[in-house]
Amino acid sequence: MSTQADHGHELVPRPEQTPDALRAALAVVDPARLPEMQRTKDEAFAKAVAWQSLSPVQGWVLTWARDIEIARRPDLSTRHARATRELEHEDAAVAHAALRELSAVLDEAMKAVRT
Repeated sequence: MSTQADHGHELVPRPEQTPDALRAALAVVDPARLPEMQRTKDEAFAKAVAWQSLSPVQGWVLTWARDIEIARRPDLSTRHARATRELEHEDAAVAHAALRELSAVLDEAMKAVRT
């Protein structure tokens, strides 16, 4: 597990960016998504073979590292859930604000896992 900045209570430490470490972290923070993780991993590896490129696997690792970052940090998880709920709000201004907030959460999580 790597070190990270203090974001308040974190459910698990930030995992290393390996399939096993990511799977172990997801099993704690959002176990219902384990089948999705396995399916997308299989797809990424199949694309890597077909494309003769590691980029699909690297993308898979970053996507799951980002999603786990959100799930392991209640501050980001709360913001993500609220923004997601408000995306389809009947008031267009609320929906646009939710889209901006969702983008900010995703950006913050990606920045955290890329450091």
